[in-house]
Amino acid sequence: MTDGESTLLTADLVNVRRAGRELRIVKLDADRRARAVTITQLYLEIALGQVGESREALEEACRSVEVEPRDRRLADGLWKLVEDRCEFDSGAALDPEELRREVFLRSTAARRSGTFDRLQILTAVATERSLSVEELERAMYADLRGAHPLLSVAPISAETLVEEYDLAQAQAVLLRAVKVVVDVECAAPGAYRALFHKLKFLRLLYTVQPRSDGPGYRLEIDGPYSLFESMTKYGLQLALALPVIRECVSFSLDAEIRWGKERVPLGFKLAGKRPVGVEAAPLRLADEVERLLADLKAELKPAKTWKVAPSTEILSLPGVGLCVPDLVFSHRQTGECAYVEVMGFWSRDAVWRRVELVERGLDQRIVFAVSTHLRVSEAALDDESAGALYVYKRVMSAKKIVEKIEALAARRVQPKAEKPRAKKQKPSGAS
Repeated sequence: MTDGESTLLTADLVNVRRAGRELRIVKLDADRRARAVTITQLYLEIALGQVGESREALEEACRSVEVEPRDRRLADGLWKLVEDRCEFDSGAALDPEELRREVFLRSTAARRSGTFDRLQILTAVATERSLSVEELERAMYADLRGAHPLLSVAPISAETLVEEYDLAQAQAVLLRAVKVVVDVECAAPGAYRALFHKLKFLRLLYTVQPRSDGPGYRLEIDGPYSLFESMTKYGLQLALALPVIRECVSFSLDAEIRWGKERVPLGFKLAGKRPVGVEAAPLRLADEVERLLADLKAELKPAKTWKVAPSTEILSLPGVGLCVPDLVFSHRQTGECAYVEVMGFWSRDAVWRRVELVERGLDQRIVFAVSTHLRVSEAALDDESAGALYVYKRVMSAKKIVEKIEALAARRVQPKAEKPRAKKQKPSGAS
């Protein structure tokens, strides 16, 4: 990844075709894949040979690679992925504009006096800055993208990068999604929980339900084109979810997208199984949850009643829905559990779905932490339910969350006879 740029392809670099109301990626056949590997290998060799040179020089060298017209878009997409593996030095210890201004003023004065000598002026300015003339010249144009020197190229084989090209094309399509529905199936009991947690880590707006037509779960994820906010960041997060989904034993994805300048509504389908030998990425908590966990552990010293840890449960209310808590509180004497789900800036709709879950009979004690940005009152859940809302401004307070947990534990919650009883769900690949 270079200069903070996205590692994804842009729409103009994707090889797709329309079949009625559906958009399909044009897959690489054996012959074209072989040509793609050859082109990629040339780009990688050129990049490695250009280390220390400017980005402009690198781009010029790669333009010298001869490519058949039919492979132009393919080659451009492969070059984009190679370039994304290049690290460029874009930092400027000195202000380039200030350096250029100093050299310009001295050159103007020298011309007026008839003593202009370019090397002499550069040497004088460089000496004052404790630089060589070469370092000064680089520093003068360090703010120009084409002047950034290539520092290194992340190692990868041409064959592996071509495989990443297949994934990158699908990710580029999902950047134009309005809604994505994915059926997933995992093998291990904890794999579903890990999947949902990774999607939360990406800050995606999604709902999840057990599938009615087979094992596993159905995810409905809002796409960037369904939001009024800036699409770029959220779209990138959605695209980054695809490798996570591909870690499942199997998946089937159905997306509604807006394609082209006219944003034509089209369907997009994708299905697959986890490649042999590919292991799931390690589980990570979102940064704000990590900070909250550390604060809670400090708040809950060994002498306190509760201990806290990352949750491994999925709380389900059959026929209504489920939620995936982030943290679990365990009572040191009784073993009683209470949960925390950090919803932060998700959406008001997501919060109201959690409220409904509690009102319909979720009897596992749980605190939903919600930002004031979502304009939801803690009074949305009454003092007799098993759940509570904790609304915070900027940073979550470990002390207040502990108070919420203790208040919930003290409640005598009566199960609602007319509603199905909630249960802790430990999913497996066969259920």
